[in-house]
Amino acid sequence: MKEILKGLKEDFKKVFGEGEVRTFFSPGRVNLIGEHTDYNGGNVFPCALSFGTYAIARLRDDKKVRLYSKNFEDLGIIEFDLDELKNVKEHDWANYPKGVLSILKDKGYKIEKGFEILFFGNIPNGAGLSSSASVELATAVVLKGLFNLDIDMVNMVKVSQIAENQFVGVNCGIMDQFAIGMGKKDNAILLDCNTLEYKYAPVKLENAKIIIANTNKRRGLADSKYNERRSECERALADLQTKLDIKSLGELTEKEFEENKELIKNEIDRKRAKHAVYENQRTLRAVEKLNAGDIKGFGELMNQSHISLRDDYEVTGKELDALVEAAWEQEGTIGARMTGAGFGGCTVSIVESNKIDEFIKNVGEKYFEKTGLKADFYIAEIGDGAREIVE
Repeated sequence: MKEILKGLKEDFKKVFGEGEVRTFFSPGRVNLIGEHTDYNGGNVFPCALSFGTYAIARLRDDKKVRLYSKNFEDLGIIEFDLDELKNVKEHDWANYPKGVLSILKDKGYKIEKGFEILFFGNIPNGAGLSSSASVELATAVVLKGLFNLDIDMVNMVKVSQIAENQFVGVNCGIMDQFAIGMGKKDNAILLDCNTLEYKYAPVKLENAKIIIANTNKRRGLADSKYNERRSECERALADLQTKLDIKSLGELTEKEFEENKELIKNEIDRKRAKHAVYENQRTLRAVEKLNAGDIKGFGELMNQSHISLRDDYEVTGKELDALVEAAWEQEGTIGARMTGAGFGGCTVSIVESNKIDEFIKNVGEKYFEKTGLKADFYIAEIGDGAREIVE
């Protein structure tokens, strides 16, 4: 991290000129299990990663805000006035930090001077590891730091989600922002997305590592299918509510679902609801397995999660299936599943440490044979949440 920051401070000087700066970091996240449960009132189990978004920042004496990203160098410096906070299409990625700034100001936080921020993210773009939420939380911790705002992390998380929903116009749940803001080294977070109740669970992988593999299939379908799946689950819930007193699918056990599933008129809606209910229960069991040190049992639940996402929720697609199936066939794989919205993006696997090189080589080769695409592999460490880095 030190080397990266040293280089970024040099870059800041080249872009914005000399002067004192402060440094901040906001991680990416991966969800270990609990997919498409968040908007169904269920639990998720994400963790923050050791890679993410760096932000080098300093105050100005006027009301100009100037933002620059090393990931979008061709767009140059994006500049706007503190009193002109609108979503501008040409401002592209900068609408995410601008949204956080706008929501904080709307909530009455005093931000009366301009500032400059240089961003750099080493999260693979478009991989579904939540680069947008990482940028949002990076902005929130920068603004808290520069303006000495009296705001805690849970509220920064909420502000970031509101910015993405209302300012950017992406209807995301709160999991990404929560995992990134509240992350804790070597722990994942069991989060109830309905109530925001959470608890940390230590992820002790004695002789194993988390491997994230990027399909490098752009997730073209994910947004439209995401909205479609939400609608299907809402219809299923409405059908169940004709008899049951529930507010979300996440309230049901598997047994209660099986006893009442005939209430759901449409067969496809029924399959979607089954995934939401079963996946939520799997997530709760997965945390129990981890707490008991049963990594093998945790891995089996990851595998079941993928099968449910493939067969009942139908959000995997041939690339994710090819990558997960190749992982399942590989010696040393404890568990593997798709992670994120689906239709491309990433898989997450737990792999025995002494088998990682073979895993990357063989899974990569099989995946290329089936799809013609080259997968990228990352050995992930579980890190802390968004913060200022005081050197």
